[in-house]
Amino acid sequence: TATLFDYLPADAVIVHDAALPRSLGKAWAEIGARYEDRRHDIERPVLAPAELFLEPQELQAALERFAAITLDAFKADDSLPGEAAEVHNFPTSAPRELRIDVRAEQPFAPLDAFLRAFEGRVLLAADSPGRREVLQEMLRTHGHSVSLVEGWEAFAESTARLALTVAPDLEGLTLTAPPIAVIAEAQLFGARARQERRRKRAADPEAILRDLQDLNPGAPVVHEEYGVGRYQGLMPLEIGGQPGEFLVLEYQDGDRLYVPVHALHLVSRYTGAAPEHAPLHKLGTDQWARARKRAAEQIRDVAAEMLDLNARRKAQPGLALSASELDYQAFANAFPFEETADQAQAIRHVLADLDSERPMDRIVCGDVGFGKTEVAMRAAFVATQAGRQVAVLAPTTLLVQQHLANFRDRFADWPVRIEALSRFGNAQETHTVLAGLEQGKVDIVIATHRLLHAHARFRDLGLLIIDEEHRFGVRDKQRLQALRANVHVLTLTATPIPRTLNMALGGLRDLSLITTAPAARLAIKTFLIEWHPPTLREAALRELRRGGQIYFVHNEVRSIEKIAAEVQALVPEASVRIGHGQMRERELEQLMVDFYHRRFSLLVCTTIIESGIDVPSANTIVINRADHMGLAQLHQLRGRVGRSHHRAYAYLVAPPRAALPRDAAKRLEAIESMEELGAGFVLATHDLEIRGAGELLGEQQSGQMTEVGLSLYLDMLEHAVRSLKSGHEPVLDQPLAAATEVELRLPAFLPEAYVGDVHVRLSLYKRIAAADNDAALDDLTAELHDRFGPLPPAAQNLLRIAKLKLKARALGVRRLDLGPQGGSVLFEERSGVDPATVVRMIRQGAREYRLEGPLKLRVSRQLPAEGARFEYAAQLLQRLGEAPRVH
Repeated sequence: TATLFDYLPADAVIVHDAALPRSLGKAWAEIGARYEDRRHDIERPVLAPAELFLEPQELQAALERFAAITLDAFKADDSLPGEAAEVHNFPTSAPRELRIDVRAEQPFAPLDAFLRAFEGRVLLAADSPGRREVLQEMLRTHGHSVSLVEGWEAFAESTARLALTVAPDLEGLTLTAPPIAVIAEAQLFGARARQERRRKRAADPEAILRDLQDLNPGAPVVHEEYGVGRYQGLMPLEIGGQPGEFLVLEYQDGDRLYVPVHALHLVSRYTGAAPEHAPLHKLGTDQWARARKRAAEQIRDVAAEMLDLNARRKAQPGLALSASELDYQAFANAFPFEETADQAQAIRHVLADLDSERPMDRIVCGDVGFGKTEVAMRAAFVATQAGRQVAVLAPTTLLVQQHLANFRDRFADWPVRIEALSRFGNAQETHTVLAGLEQGKVDIVIATHRLLHAHARFRDLGLLIIDEEHRFGVRDKQRLQALRANVHVLTLTATPIPRTLNMALGGLRDLSLITTAPAARLAIKTFLIEWHPPTLREAALRELRRGGQIYFVHNEVRSIEKIAAEVQALVPEASVRIGHGQMRERELEQLMVDFYHRRFSLLVCTTIIESGIDVPSANTIVINRADHMGLAQLHQLRGRVGRSHHRAYAYLVAPPRAALPRDAAKRLEAIESMEELGAGFVLATHDLEIRGAGELLGEQQSGQMTEVGLSLYLDMLEHAVRSLKSGHEPVLDQPLAAATEVELRLPAFLPEAYVGDVHVRLSLYKRIAAADNDAALDDLTAELHDRFGPLPPAAQNLLRIAKLKLKARALGVRRLDLGPQGGSVLFEERSGVDPATVVRMIRQGAREYRLEGPLKLRVSRQLPAEGARFEYAAQLLQRLGEAPRVH
């Protein structure tokens, strides 16, 4: 049988770690043990190890046939005589930031100044081939002559003063002898440029909701002008002799609508009811207009009611809270980790909210273990230093105990009294804490919902922190509203429930997203399986062999003893104990403390651990009958593992998919697919689609949102809130998206030969249509080049037209139409173009321009070449945007 080594050329060099020989024996033993566990499984036969793997001796023999480099960590000492000749130091100076500011009159001024002052040669290093294309175009536009080179050797051989290549993850370097500067893209666009570009799409909640990438034929979509139809696919058509691509939408009675790809910003995914129950509209009737009008009326009332609530809240006297800068820095520096960019931004937002005159109402949404608690602690520190009390509400007693330990540990160096209020405390302790709150002796109280029902009186409450608000009941929430009147409120959540999410997207509660995983954190590997003893045993043994612990969740107290016995028989190597909510509080607390201190290795429990304490050594969880649990609950349970730098595993045990109810199957598929870190927010949007979106005010799950779809409903609500805030009556019965058109009679689409996958093509069209600035389009250009290669002419046209459309929209141009003989410009009734500018253009070029009615400018110009047409369109829009000269 051929092996990998049979395919390597004879002169191949193999690079391997110095620890490889020592680890081969252990790996081979684990493979053998796994085979022994599974060899008797008739349903799932496995091959013997020797048929799949090379034995350690064979591997060693194969390695010896090739030249090898062994990697080991050691420090070179240039003071030793033998090594001094091998070590050479280059004189360098620190790389400087040469930030390109596209908004400035001279965007390249810092780079220009550097090039004038530096006497040597300069190599610019782009992060990817696509970024290289964008950078080359920017340099060319601003008058720089730059040579493209393929790597360092090509640069060394060339004589170019300024060259451009691809070299990602570079820091930049300036050699003084010989004088050579390597300028990384980070120096030109900021250190986080590439990281920010990657993260922007994942973190944008609206992008998640509106992304069309998962659309399959038959899925419902909403067109702002025509209503709800079903997507049938992309179709190439020829219009006016030019090829193009169109989205095909089918409406009631089989009527079809063909939407050009450049108008895709008018189409959004329909969410609000199950796809099969989406209300299809009839083309050519006023059915959609009526539905939209009904939704508009309700949305106006909802917006007015929300603004009234908000206004009443803001009218309360403000509590501007701040701490001394030195004290705050001392507290922040005690945080043992480096903040992620998102976490730092969330902290900045919260501190700014606390310092403002209006009460804060902010949701910090971050996946489990992403650092939300630290955000809360910083806020609590500022509040206590300002002389105010802080209440932290957690859904379970166990979580209260963990928060208490964490807060006391973090505030150990500060004169802050922190107490807990939960079922663990006796009557005397509870009375003491409540008296301390009333007298102002307790600075921070951490409590379950018991605080809400204990008629607690605070001397000076300034901040309320709510952990996992969706776990509190309706009556608890009503009491929370009473507490909220004029204090700052910070809500922490890993999975916002749809209603909370809607509030956030409606712009009425501030939202901070923490989507970046802490350094060294790995995503949790999730498997959806049926009950299969060898797989479960293997999962448990894998964890035990690396010294870890296991959660086994079985959410039925009646049969938990039986399941625990089965698990013990399946994994006799594990020490098994049981935990559930019907145990005495003290007993349960002791059990969790024992598990935390690794006194046993496998905990069979109910969902009581859902918001439990962190156990960093527990990195495998098995959830039995996962089909009986909600999405937020599954996500929370899965978040019990993976809290350290070890790879964590989650096994969702459920009956065969064919036997599952439709909603349960969708839930499990959603959580299985959302493996990447920071998936909590995406899961909440899946929850919206599966359960149907709840009304923003009121608990019912139907209404106008179902009729127009969630995405458009939220758009209309946002528009209504904005209009009412600025004192205008909202206009909601017309399309909200600007329908600017630019037609240059040129093919403008992504050819199928260039982007073969129809879903990817659809998603890219949507993103191009939705891009709202040139930088976003530059990023897309770079991404296309990197993913699919150099752009064909039709794709280049599509992106260049998208840029022209942005300029036209900013001026209030409804349609720009240019062909080989010229064309026309149609203005909006409220246009940003000064009439005096148009009059001056007509006077100066009477043969070229003439008015046809009050809103249309006719252009006569021979433009047979494609390049000339683009250039002329850009110049025309620039002239229209100029202010008239004053004489």
